[in-house]
Amino acid sequence: MTASVDRAESAGSADVTRSSAFGGPGGIAQRMLRHPALGPLGALLLAVLVFSLTTSTFADVDNFSLVVQQTLVVATLALGQTLVILTAGIDLANAAIMVLGTMLLARVAGGDSPLVALVAAFAVCTLIGAVSGALVTRVKLPPFIVTLGLLTVVTAIARLYSTGTSWPVSHPLLTGLGKGSYLFGQFYVTPGMLLMLGMFVGVWYLLAHTAWGKHVYAVGDDPEAARLTGIHVDRTLFSVYVLAGLIYAVAAWQALGRIPNADPNAFQNGNLDSITAVVIGGTSLFGGRGGVWGTLIGAFIVAVLRSGLTQAGIDSLYQDIATGALVIASVALDQWARRRSL
Repeated sequence: MTASVDRAESAGSADVTRSSAFGGPGGIAQRMLRHPALGPLGALLLAVLVFSLTTSTFADVDNFSLVVQQTLVVATLALGQTLVILTAGIDLANAAIMVLGTMLLARVAGGDSPLVALVAAFAVCTLIGAVSGALVTRVKLPPFIVTLGLLTVVTAIARLYSTGTSWPVSHPLLTGLGKGSYLFGQFYVTPGMLLMLGMFVGVWYLLAHTAWGKHVYAVGDDPEAARLTGIHVDRTLFSVYVLAGLIYAVAAWQALGRIPNADPNAFQNGNLDSITAVVIGGTSLFGGRGGVWGTLIGAFIVAVLRSGLTQAGIDSLYQDIATGALVIASVALDQWARRRSL
């Protein structure tokens, strides 16, 4: 990311003029590269405004609270997905890992061992993340192939382990993330919301204020250049997949807080929803650019679109069309910004 910006800033006088304060095309592109979350934030505010004016219930406080709650699981999955995509990878198995985590939570806790169930789910999800990282770094397989294969394997394991049925969960430790109270008597706040916000702050800090975070961006931008500067590329990549697996375990916990029922067929589009949130949030699919706040905004954009279009009476198929078009537009805009900044 920084290499692209430096090249743009060191260009000739024509490029300097084009990047003037009033924003010729080059200037706009450079600002997009520096602050990729600004565009999605504007889109989110515009969507909220439009739906608030065109529907009678969207602006209700209860509806805003519901939108936030509906965002929790996808946003948590997207947080782990962001780390992987920042390294120019992709994780197609994240939702399947999360579903397996919910099955472990439900079945192990069925023996009145909720704490053991949490430990088991977190350990297994993290282990699967480690397997992904090892295949990418040691066997040198493309992340797309690794996670596509694991998607099939983990989905099958979850269905076999569940014996093809859903498992209800009732223990407060496992469902407590969805049990909250009303703030000022109106906005419903749950521990899951606070946990999600805390996770985003924590990962933001790691990426923005630690050497590890700088290494993640460097590896995503140019792994060979990162290696030549002394960064242990494989170790960084492996740590990203392990941390992502741990985050997917939290998503499993969040999912049971939302719906206290572990279903092996749930969240079949969770991987695509998480990728959508990351891409709409301004993180480049080519690595090295983006951040967690853009991802959070992207997750809210998806939730706001679906909520607003549903309340406007738009068929769900048209909602999918709108979301897909937004993803394509986001990637096209990222490509345009990269070309204009060179």
